[in-house]
Amino acid sequence: MKRFIKQFYVGLIFFFLYVPIAVLFVLSFNDSLSRVHWGGFTLKWYTELVENAPLMDALVNTLLLAVASAGIATILGLAACIGMTAMKHSSRQVLTMIAQIPMLNADVVTGIALMLLLARFMNLSFGSVLIAHITFNLPYVILNILPKLKQIGTSTYEAALDLGASPAYAFFKIVLPEIFPGVLTGFLLAFTMSLDDFSVTYFTKGPGFETLSTTIYGELRKGIKPQMYALSTLMFLVVLLILFIINRQSVKEERKIKQQKKKHSLSRTALCLMLFLLPVTLSGCGKQKENYQNEITVFNYSEYIDPEVLEIFEEETGIHVNYEEFATNEAMYAKLSSDAVSYDLLGPSDYMIEKLMKEGRLQKIDKSKIPNLKNLKKNCLESCESFDPGNEYAVPEFWGTLGLLYNTKMISETEVSSWDCLFDEKNKGNIIMSNDMRNSIGIALKKLGYSINSSNPKEIKEATDLLIRQKPLVQAYLTDETRDELVAENAAIGVIYSGEAYLAMEYNEDLAYSVPEEGSNVWFDCFVMPKDAPNKEGALKFLNFMLREDIASMNFEYVYYTTPNQAVIDSQPDDIKYDDCIFPTDEMVSRGEPFTYLGAKGEKLYSESWKRLKSR
Repeated sequence: MKRFIKQFYVGLIFFFLYVPIAVLFVLSFNDSLSRVHWGGFTLKWYTELVENAPLMDALVNTLLLAVASAGIATILGLAACIGMTAMKHSSRQVLTMIAQIPMLNADVVTGIALMLLLARFMNLSFGSVLIAHITFNLPYVILNILPKLKQIGTSTYEAALDLGASPAYAFFKIVLPEIFPGVLTGFLLAFTMSLDDFSVTYFTKGPGFETLSTTIYGELRKGIKPQMYALSTLMFLVVLLILFIINRQSVKEERKIKQQKKKHSLSRTALCLMLFLLPVTLSGCGKQKENYQNEITVFNYSEYIDPEVLEIFEEETGIHVNYEEFATNEAMYAKLSSDAVSYDLLGPSDYMIEKLMKEGRLQKIDKSKIPNLKNLKKNCLESCESFDPGNEYAVPEFWGTLGLLYNTKMISETEVSSWDCLFDEKNKGNIIMSNDMRNSIGIALKKLGYSINSSNPKEIKEATDLLIRQKPLVQAYLTDETRDELVAENAAIGVIYSGEAYLAMEYNEDLAYSVPEEGSNVWFDCFVMPKDAPNKEGALKFLNFMLREDIASMNFEYVYYTTPNQAVIDSQPDDIKYDDCIFPTDEMVSRGEPFTYLGAKGEKLYSESWKRLKSR
């Protein structure tokens, strides 16, 4: 029984370690975009991975950064360890403790601190990220090399000098071979830490430079692409192959010690060459950028502009676009507030635009230089006035509604005409609520007949109490996963954005979308111009270009969120043009409200109410 328990325990550990990887492996061959719907076997994600220039560029950047930072950190760390070994015991202890502090410090704190420091002396780019990664990796290198130097002490080195060896010869021929396992371990650990890092990279990178971690983070708003599943699978298989080779060599080491030294030396050399040459080889996949005399810097939601659109703009105008992406308004605000980068255009949402306006961070847009504004849908502009009076600061990019995705076999159309269905006992266990504070509290406010932007403490408390009573009926509070759960028919109804609902309905014909009669959130993502935009004229040309019918149509087909461009809407076939999930009707819009900025007190009130709900 004891043996069985031990084996079961070990098996359970390996189950949780490798089942997620197995799922990732299977999804990389799934012909469907859904994570729960099997669409048949395919290799197209692997083909598209090679053709995906931004993703390949991110891979090359990640490898170059990891190799360079790990190599430099290893050299600096080795030098630091040699110096520390020669110090007195008390001084060495103090320096060792100081070197270990960064490893205990939160990565996000390190990232922000390095960003604030580096932004004062240089433009955030590959160089700033490289310096940040070297700083981040250095303590891990010291941690691995210093114990090895302590083990051999100074007697061996001094004996070599006494026998006539030069300091350099004694170090490279005697000391370095003895401590090499620690040096190699330090390098590999630094390489791994750099490869996997997000926080330090995110805060110290500039526009146009992406790594795999920042690319994945940027995709969270719309969901991870299957090409990323394929890349992750390939990376796992490469690591598995390397481990297999190393283990085979370990077996041979026990048989032939002398031959092992040669082979081990050759394999170490081959490993170093592979790590250094791989990024160089892959860099051929990246597209070389031209030297532009003029450029603009755009900070926008991830996957919101077709890369081909940017290329066309650059060809037509000669203006290079430094394009940087964010996943949430709050992440965008944090980066903007650091003043580390000067942006020409931002792409935030409604309430964040109002916040930036009130803080004096935006400038009015000279719309006389944007003739293509005539293509915008009138009711979109009217709705935008709730957060941008007079339409002076914002140019709509995409918009949509928050509503209910439901399974017609499990719940009727008449039931979802009201938010009441989310609070009905008969739907217990089949309800998925939004894991977003404003969305869920806003739904409760609408059900009670209040504004979705209420900051009245009494109304907020009443809405929160309603959600607390509803909580036993709720299966889960989710975001992007809502789509897949409804596709898999694991729930009858869920709160979702219209764009995600349309994608879900393509995978399950029994799904439908509804915006309740009480009204809902009508969201807007818009372009705005920061107060200190360095290239105002270039930014205006870009806005006019994005509103051009052919370009807006091309971008709509890439993103497939609701476009505010009336010319594009008119050009669509009837089955799309009159689908109120893709293009909400005027009546649906009139019942909705865009989110507005609540102010510091309002944000605190909502945050405290949300904590009270989630803690129950």
